[in-house]
This record gives sequence, C-alpha cells and structure tokens, in this order.
Amino acid sequence: MNKNYSAIVLAAGLGTRMKSDLPKVLHKICGISLVEHVLINLKEIHIDHIAVVTGHRHELVEKELGEGYVYCFQKEQLGTAHAVMQAESFLRSHKGRVLVLCGDAPFQDSKSLSDFIDYCEQKELDLGVLTAELEDPAGYGRIVRENGTLSKIVEKKDCSAEQLTIKEINSGTYCFDTEKLLDCLCEFKTNNAQGEYYLTDSIEIFLQKNYKVDAFKSRNPDIIRAANTMAELYDCEKLMREKINLMHMLDGVRLIDAASTYIDRGVSIGKGTVIYPNTSISGNSAIGSNNTILSSRIDNCVVGDNNVIDNSTLESSYIGNDVHIGPYAHLRPNSRLDDHVKIGNFVEVKNSVMGENSKASHLTYIGDGEVGKDVNLGCGIVFVNYDGKNKYKTIIEDGAFIGCNVNLIAPIKVGRNAFVAAGSTISKDVEDNALAIERSKLIVKSGWNKK
Repeated sequence: MNKNYSAIVLAAGLGTRMKSDLPKVLHKICGISLVEHVLINLKEIHIDHIAVVTGHRHELVEKELGEGYVYCFQKEQLGTAHAVMQAESFLRSHKGRVLVLCGDAPFQDSKSLSDFIDYCEQKELDLGVLTAELEDPAGYGRIVRENGTLSKIVEKKDCSAEQLTIKEINSGTYCFDTEKLLDCLCEFKTNNAQGEYYLTDSIEIFLQKNYKVDAFKSRNPDIIRAANTMAELYDCEKLMREKINLMHMLDGVRLIDAASTYIDRGVSIGKGTVIYPNTSISGNSAIGSNNTILSSRIDNCVVGDNNVIDNSTLESSYIGNDVHIGPYAHLRPNSRLDDHVKIGNFVEVKNSVMGENSKASHLTYIGDGEVGKDVNLGCGIVFVNYDGKNKYKTIIEDGAFIGCNVNLIAPIKVGRNAFVAAGSTISKDVEDNALAIERSKLIVKSGWNKK
C-alpha cells in the first residue's frame, strides 16, 4: 500500500525532564523502547524507507536500533523543522510522500496512521496534520481552523487567550508531499518565543504557496500520549500494558488478574492459555495454547501446548508439549525440554536438552547436558560440568536411571538403560545396561564420640 511513502522519525531530543543519562527515546515500555514502538508501527503499514534523526548520545540510539535505517545527526537541537532539514539528502532520494513523526509517541498505531494516510490521499493533500481532541490540552500546540479547514498551528507558548481554549491539538505527525517539502525547507524562520525552527510553520508556508493543507482528527486521543518524565513513562507503560492484555484476552487468553500480568509487545500467546497473577512474559516469547502459567517469569522462550509452568523462571529456552515445570525451577538460556518432560522443585537446567518422558523432579542441576528419552534423574544430582577452567558435556542415553545424590563428572557418558547407584561419584563412562556404583567403604568406630 505504501511503497511510495517514506518516514522521518525525530529522535534527537535531550529529554532533560526524564533526569536520566539514557536518551529519552530509548526508555522502554512493555519491553520495547519508545522509538522502536514508533518504528514497528511504521513497518506494520509497510513503510520501510525510514530515516531516524538523532542527536543526544546518538551512538546509543544507533546501536540500539541497528541497521536498516538511515541516520541523520542533528548536532544542535534547534527545533523540529531544523531536525527535518538534517534529512534533506534522504528526502531527495525518496520521492512521493513522507511521514514525519516524533520518536517518543508509541501510541500512533497502524490503524491511526492508516486512517491518516487514507484521509490525506482522498483529499489529495500536499500537507496533512494528524490531530486529536483532549479535554485538557495542557501544553500542546493548538489547531486553528478557518471554515473547518486547518489554517495554522500555534505552539502553547505563542497562543493568545482565545487560542488556549481550543481543545484540538497537534500530535506532531505530518504527511508531506516530499518535493514540496524540499522546496519549502529554506523558508522556515525562528521568529517565535523559543527562537527555533518550528515544523508547525509549514502550514502557513504551504498555504502561502496555495498548496492543499488540512488536518485529520483521529478518534483515538491516545495518539497524543508521549513520555517526557518518568511519571509520564509510567503512565505510558500502564496504558500500553492494558492494550496488550486486552488484545490477548480478546484472542482467547485468560488473565486471572490483568493488572498484575506483564506481557511485552513482542509476545504471542495461543487461545485457552490461563495466566495467573504476578506473571511476566517478555521479549519475543511465543506461548502456545492451553497452557497454565502460575506466577512465573518467561523471557524469549518458545513454549508449546498443554504445559504447566509453576512459579518458575524460563530464559531463552524451548519447551515442547505436555511439560510440567516447577515450582521454583530455573531454565537458563539454551535449554530444551521435549514433550512430556517434568522438571520439579528447585531444578536448574542450563544449556541442556531433556528428551521425551524424562524427569528430574527435585533438587538437581543439569548443566551442559544431553539427556535422552525416558531418563529418570533422582534427587540431588549434579552435572559437574566445570573444572575451574573449561566446561564439559554430560550425555545420558535413553532409559538410564540415575539414583539420588549422584555427581557426574564431565566429560562423561552414561549408556542406554544403565543404572547409577545413589550416592555415587561417577568419573568414567558407564556402558549400556550396566550398574555403576562408586562409593567409599563404610567405616564405623563404635564408642568414638565418648572418647
């Protein structure tokens, strides 16, 4: 739909009111930075040619966002029009129409932007402005209309008493005919209270040239929401979380207490899954259907169907189907649990695989291991994977039974259907179908304590 569109995202602001060393646009809500929300919204309407205007600590912004964007550096922050001027070469290489957006406005979602673009195209506008109406317009620029059509935007500091009563405000998002914007870049002036180049002046500049200008008032007042302070960041996160949770509930996910359930924007969850209070699901986690998740933290994991995850922490791991985890288990990165696996109380799995129907019910550490199918790991087993310098692998093949309180000194292999007796410290491979016992001789000295 939007192959003739490009976009400029303004992300150069100091954000002094945040009182943080981090650039304002890099503060996160629901797992994603403010500016990344803006970029995702653009990509959802298929705008891929995007320039990001950076300024304060630009190297951090560019590192966070990575490749795929054109970066334009604004050395001095002299206003929004000045920021657009820094992207002049980008504009010259992308003809058609260009959206200009603020990098701290995450709620201008794909629906709002699509409606805005449709309006600009239907009206054949050379310049469109996205607006909203608020009961309390506070410090926002006011939309001044004549005979119902946009005539100018006045910043709050420059408003007359009458203009301050206007409730329709500027969202900071514009849609320009690119060639006409280029033609007008040299005409912005600094004759205002701030002594800056205001992009809002583009309305009067375009009208003087008899270009077609108007404003589109969105039905969604949340498009105005941005974060200039930590308190506003909190409000934005709360609103975004409510929207995300509502979306999942409408898709068939049951949240027992949505107010205490924290789900990042990049998460997908299948219908029939039930999530209990104090659960956090973050990153790009993909959760299947009909799971039960009780008070757990899941980060960047793939989880299948029909699992129970109870008061546990899962990080960057894969979980199959019909798996039971917890309570108080910990899956560290690069772990894989195949179907019908059980890991129970205080079991830790790190960089390991557990095959189908295998179990480790309690108090066990599985590190750098490859556990086959139908393996039983008793209580208190330790995969001794680290010698102080290097880490080594432990392999336990299908059907093996490892008794309680066993140390497996890696590198080691326990064969198919082998048994390892409780209390053993195993430092050599165990062949298939064998019984391995490695214990010191019991010595009892009667009456020793009395002496």
